[in-house]
Amino acid sequence: MMRSLAKSVPLLALALVGAVSCSDNETKDQQNRNGTGAPATGKAKDAAAASAGTAADSSKLLQEAMAALQETQTALTAIDQKKPDDAIAALERATGKLEILLARSPDLALAPVDQHVVTHNILADVNQVKALREQAEEALEDGRIQEARHLIDGLASETVISVSSLPLATYPDAIKEAAALLAKNKPQDAKEVLLTALSTIVVRDTIIPLPMTRAQAALNEAKQLAAKRSRSAADNDRIKSLISTARQQLELTRALGYATKKDLDELSDTLEEIERETGEKRPARQIFDRIEQLFERAKQASQPKES
Repeated sequence: MMRSLAKSVPLLALALVGAVSCSDNETKDQQNRNGTGAPATGKAKDAAAASAGTAADSSKLLQEAMAALQETQTALTAIDQKKPDDAIAALERATGKLEILLARSPDLALAPVDQHVVTHNILADVNQVKALREQAEEALEDGRIQEARHLIDGLASETVISVSSLPLATYPDAIKEAAALLAKNKPQDAKEVLLTALSTIVVRDTIIPLPMTRAQAALNEAKQLAAKRSRSAADNDRIKSLISTARQQLELTRALGYATKKDLDELSDTLEEIERETGEKRPARQIFDRIEQLFERAKQASQPKES
């Protein structure tokens, strides 16, 4: 369950930087819509400052949590080397880090210490995916479970972000218990407590279905063009092409089994409305806002069920 921390730090740091960059882009977009291009003032500045502050706080929490985890591993190494004093010192440092973390965020239940990103992208079209599904279903009906498993093994087009976190309700107490056992000259018992604590690290996956993301990106571009009061023939052709792309990607989303049938039916129906509304060559925006909400719901439905 534990993964290399050295590779994780840049990923988590990028996530934090991304949060700030997103806020900056939103401010710039607002300026562009206002036609000013001037620096943000008032509420916009406050929002930017709040986002930067949140990112900085998150970075500090991450550092404290990772330091506590690293000290736990240092303590285990010291126990194996029969250096109980060094192990106790490491656990004292870990306890200090956790106390700082909890003081900063007393309501925090999970402290992230590792992030792992993997992308799976299938090289097949909708018809090929459907054919594989049919073969797998036939194999299941005949009781050939392993054959079905191999058939559908690669049927995924997604990015999976796995975040490992320390459970703050139990981890600090385990560190203190291990330190107490070491003080009583029970190093093996202390080691078992620490290993058990490490095994309780929570891993949560966030799935980003790529076909759905591509469909959403196509419609975001179409939205900008459709909002124009006076569209050129090239704009209208581009909108049609983008809607066609979105439709193909939604079909692939359905074939791969992401979201629910209801979610995908509503997305498809709304896409038809967008096609009709933009075909009238009048400015269109509200219908795109509605489909954004449907995309968010479909993404939520695509997440793994918590056990």
